[in-house]
Amino acid sequence: MSLEEIRQRLRRFAESEAAGVSPLYEHLAARAAEDDAVAGLLTSAQPGFGHPTLLLAAVHRALQAEPFHELVNYYPSMGGTYGLDAGTWPLFRAFVVERSEKIRALIAAHTTQTNEVRRAALLYPAVALAAKQAKAPVGLLEVGCSAGLLLDLDRYAYRYQTEQAGQVVAGPTKTALGLHCALELAPGATLPAIPKKLAVAAKVGLDRNPVDLGDEDAAAWLEACIWADQPERQRLFSTAAAMQHKNPPELVKGDAVADLASAAARIPADVPLVVITSSVLTYLPEAERAAFVAALAALAETRPLWWVSNEGYAAALTFVLPGRDELVTAESETALGVLGLTTWAQGRPEAVALARTAPHGERLLWLA
Repeated sequence: MSLEEIRQRLRRFAESEAAGVSPLYEHLAARAAEDDAVAGLLTSAQPGFGHPTLLLAAVHRALQAEPFHELVNYYPSMGGTYGLDAGTWPLFRAFVVERSEKIRALIAAHTTQTNEVRRAALLYPAVALAAKQAKAPVGLLEVGCSAGLLLDLDRYAYRYQTEQAGQVVAGPTKTALGLHCALELAPGATLPAIPKKLAVAAKVGLDRNPVDLGDEDAAAWLEACIWADQPERQRLFSTAAAMQHKNPPELVKGDAVADLASAAARIPADVPLVVITSSVLTYLPEAERAAFVAALAALAETRPLWWVSNEGYAAALTFVLPGRDELVTAESETALGVLGLTTWAQGRPEAVALARTAPHGERLLWLA
């Protein structure tokens, strides 16, 4: 990836993803886009993973190792209380340049594996709808699972804030983790029926590099991938990780396409299979995305299968629900995704776009 492409990605991230959401990362990405010494560190990223979030995560991880550095004052995730000021960028740049080899090595050795637990609030209504159609407890297979925190979506409590019905509550009443999500309706849409409970019979995660939360360094990397000025996300991650420690799911190392069938085989054949992808396919080349959907279709010929996708339209639903131009994300909304539900009947996909989704699980715009 060229330096100019990296600079463009940094600008786009600052203007479209971090703007209004993360003042710190918006500021740092915008400045980094104009600084070759900082932006150039991303040239060491693995093919397809040279994203601004990887640079910011690597710096975050390096800073975790130096908790008394002055830059910590600007990182709420580490107890910092300073707002943006004239010293933020110079201090950040000096920290990065002085540790450029360490940060370059972190970028080369890692990918962004943000296990954003709040996305469970986006997935829950779609998985529940699949379970309703299946009329039985389902088996969850998450592809690109990272540490597998989304596989515990049946164990979290949810509060969907709506204009029409106030707060809609779902999930178990006694749980350590509660998630809040704004649920809005597109014109002509009606509120979805969100059941109180979701019965899950089995859980398996598939990832090219699954994360063992018992590994302190691996867990620290996942924490570093969480945006530094959003400590609430950090708290939710820590709570979900502690819950998982008591009852961990089975995580399998493998390829999303080549190893899909073998991972699915770990869930009993008589259990309806729900495959989940969430902000994963965007990292795959288009040919691999098409191959993944083809592998899903082949697997659907052998057992009942539903695919719940929370991805950009071009990365997922376009392969099973083509021609929906209104779902193509506008340049000013590059962080928005589409929640889709797909099943196959006699080899043909039956897909529906359920909602537009905010990137970190904070909002659903219901379409169906």
